[in-house]
Amino acid sequence: MQLIAATRWMPVPARYGAVLWLSFLLAAGATGFFFSIVDPDQLAPCLPFPMVSRLGAYTIGFLAFWLFASLSGVLAVAFTYPPPPAANE
Repeated sequence: MQLIAATRWMPVPARYGAVLWLSFLLAAGATGFFFSIVDPDQLAPCLPFPMVSRLGAYTIGFLAFWLFASLSGVLAVAFTYPPPPAANE
């Protein structure tokens, strides 16, 4: 019980909502940084689907960054937070 009191347990949806919001912000920054260095048109020969527009490349890049950031955040939250307190205690 002291562990739960020390960590101030929070509901599961709030945990994962915070992870999704922070990973969204991280993905926005990573997309801006990555595509300020790399031109999407230069990536076309390296991809199996070269007919992606510039906006499509930005969208795919943002979603990929968001997926990776969300996955790492969700795994961190799942492994570090204690389980919810038991109802009968």
